[in-house]
Amino acid sequence: MIQVAELTRRTGPDPARPIRVLVVEDSEGVRERLVGMLSEIEGVDVVGEARSAREAIEQAATLQPDLLTLDLELADGSGFAVLHSVLACTPPPLVAVVSNHASQPIRRRCLNAGANFFFDKSLEFEALAEAVSNLVTLRTRK
Repeated sequence: MIQVAELTRRTGPDPARPIRVLVVEDSEGVRERLVGMLSEIEGVDVVGEARSAREAIEQAATLQPDLLTLDLELADGSGFAVLHSVLACTPPPLVAVVSNHASQPIRRRCLNAGANFFFDKSLEFEALAEAVSNLVTLRTRK
């Protein structure tokens, strides 16, 4: 569970500032669905979209999102490479992996590598919106 202090360290002290999200997904349809769903949450600003590992790493460094949604299978590389790269940012974003590869070993590998959340794209898609809404609530309650 994300603590208020960790969330504040990553997002800054102003609870009125929206949580900035970078969506990393190679499928255009899924990416559009993620952006649409997250954009509807009050207190969230989708600041960028990336289709590839290269774009994700570049945009994470440039945009400095508070939260990055990450598909594991990207056209030009692995989501694991992106995960390792973005966690080296200061401060690192929160990372929500959203993948069709949702076996327990993959979930554990992602969470052990530093992801904060893991969602099965087929079964838990809407749970991402709930988790992000909870982050907004947690942030504004402090």
